[in-house]
Amino acid sequence: MDNTIKTGFITLIGRPNAGKSTLLNNILEQKIAIMSNKPQTTRNIINGIYTDENSQIVFIDTPGIHKPKHKLGDYMMKLANGALSESEIIYLIISADEKFGSGDQRIINIVKKLNVPTFLILNKIDLIKKDDIFKIIDFYKKLYDFKEIIPISALKSINVNKLINLTKKYLPESIKMYPDDIITDSPEYFLISEFIREKVLLLTSEEIPHSVSVVIDKIEKEDNYKKHIMATIVVERKSQKGIIIGKQGNLIKKIGKLARKDIEELLQEKIFLELWVKVIKEWRNSSYNIRELGYRDDIFS
Repeated sequence: MDNTIKTGFITLIGRPNAGKSTLLNNILEQKIAIMSNKPQTTRNIINGIYTDENSQIVFIDTPGIHKPKHKLGDYMMKLANGALSESEIIYLIISADEKFGSGDQRIINIVKKLNVPTFLILNKIDLIKKDDIFKIIDFYKKLYDFKEIIPISALKSINVNKLINLTKKYLPESIKMYPDDIITDSPEYFLISEFIREKVLLLTSEEIPHSVSVVIDKIEKEDNYKKHIMATIVVERKSQKGIIIGKQGNLIKKIGKLARKDIEELLQEKIFLELWVKVIKEWRNSSYNIRELGYRDDIFS
């Protein structure tokens, strides 16, 4: 009996806020990648595993391609570039409602250097006129020979199933890499820390979102009812710590309340979430601190 199915790795790239994480969550029909309207929300590689009766596809969500301004930015770009070279297909995701710019050209130049089939995913088509879609497609056709150009709305699930079916045609046949019920191979502590960071992004502004990292200090089952999770929100300045805590601790309580809801849905169990805030000056420019805060060791070797 032939147990082979369509399998492969798809890397999602694009400018910050192009909708990579929204698309990944839509495909999986479950939230594993955090989303916000702040640039460079995704900092690490997140693998989403899609399985149906005739395929198993690993989607690799990468940090948005940008010009690094610190060592954390360098780290993010090394992650993105490494993922591209390991893919069967690249999804280049662009926002249909944004004008073509130097960031888009930088990404196309990266793709040109790789011998990897690339789909242009024209996202957020629900925000533009139908006639404009054809103009944008014609524009991009002149820039690069994309294998496919697919207009979608990741947020409203327009053409996402069509994208998956088209993708399968380009994938090789092999055996399954993961059990059917696995949707990510990211560790539990990583997903929990990301959900907490997402709420900080949601509830703060200006420089704080870029300066925040979250470390999970403890995950323990204390009784038959609740799991105890202790996490530290790391910032770069004392003033940022005060903002995150808020007047009479109001903001950190709100962060915890919103994060707990997502974490309980992820874990399918009740939790007790305890949050602390710590200052580590200029951590984004320190390879040691970036490593200590849980980012991959091999990037710095």
